[in-house]
Amino acid sequence: MQKSVIAGRLIENSASRTGERSGVVVIAEAGVNHNGDVALARELTDAAKLAGADAVKFQTFRPENVVTRRAAMASYQLKNLGEGGSQFEMLKKLELAPADFRSLQQYAGSIGIEFLSTPDDEESLDFLVDELGMPAVKIGSGEVTNLPFLRRISAKAKPMILSTGMSSLGEVERALAILRGDSQQAVTVLHCTSSYPCDPRDANLLAMTSMRDALKVPVGYSDHTLGSEVSLAAVALGATVIEKHLTLDKRMKGPDHAASLDPAEFADLVRLIRKVESALGDGIKRLTSGESATRALVQRRLVTARDVEKGAPISWEDLVFKRAESGIAVELADLVIGMLFTTKLPGDTPIQWSDVSQDHASKR
Repeated sequence: MQKSVIAGRLIENSASRTGERSGVVVIAEAGVNHNGDVALARELTDAAKLAGADAVKFQTFRPENVVTRRAAMASYQLKNLGEGGSQFEMLKKLELAPADFRSLQQYAGSIGIEFLSTPDDEESLDFLVDELGMPAVKIGSGEVTNLPFLRRISAKAKPMILSTGMSSLGEVERALAILRGDSQQAVTVLHCTSSYPCDPRDANLLAMTSMRDALKVPVGYSDHTLGSEVSLAAVALGATVIEKHLTLDKRMKGPDHAASLDPAEFADLVRLIRKVESALGDGIKRLTSGESATRALVQRRLVTARDVEKGAPISWEDLVFKRAESGIAVELADLVIGMLFTTKLPGDTPIQWSDVSQDHASKR
């Protein structure tokens, strides 16, 4: 199987002790936006690849293992589906068979995008990791307190991404301790607000940086807001992973389409993430190559304030500080005071090193 770039980045980021991070991993969350149709899932994979995402991610589950037959749907699910029913009935319509995921993984590899899927039960976890060889495990927010499941995931010894919607810092810390285990396995923690869509006022992005500082792990953001702005802000704050829902058409019937980006919007998101990522730089304050020419034009130089005679000692009254193409830099003025002019100069003339003697009048 081809080496996973994403797994490598997750491990690299977790191992970093300097704060340096590899490129932001962009995950196109296709989720269940295929509406139970593997052909649509393949189209979503194409769209994710064309948009420039690093990975396309689905959700793998056996409804019988996840939910009771009478469990109610969330209000947003009822609204977006436009019909009643139970969670079980909804999930049965959105379920894909193991053979479907096997073909999707092969198809994703053939077009050059990584395949991921969130396992929602132990059977699905074993299938994805042991049979498909999925190189990293994405864990949904609903599993943060599912400690037995977290222990089983940890035993797979794969890099992990943990979403943390609906959770407190203490709950995330406990989940992280289980996932990392004694060997300190690679885990990236995603801040998330489990509202669909999420009001930007509830995004609370600074919680992402709080988790990074408190837990000492790489962080990212699973974005359920409308648009791209909040994801871009997360990148600026240090997110190493961005996960965002992708749909072929926001008007389609299904629980997550309305809070997703369409292919054109997702492509814009990826483009802007890369732009913000590039703008962040390496954090070292220094003169850039593009600033050198400007600095030469705007830096103040020592300029004669009046006509000066050869052999005269240089005093503050002889100097003004102006922009000039060449001349002694203004920060060296203290050094020049008391030296002798070696040349007669008219006023408003930039002073060159060849115009002064390093002998001080006081030494003569």
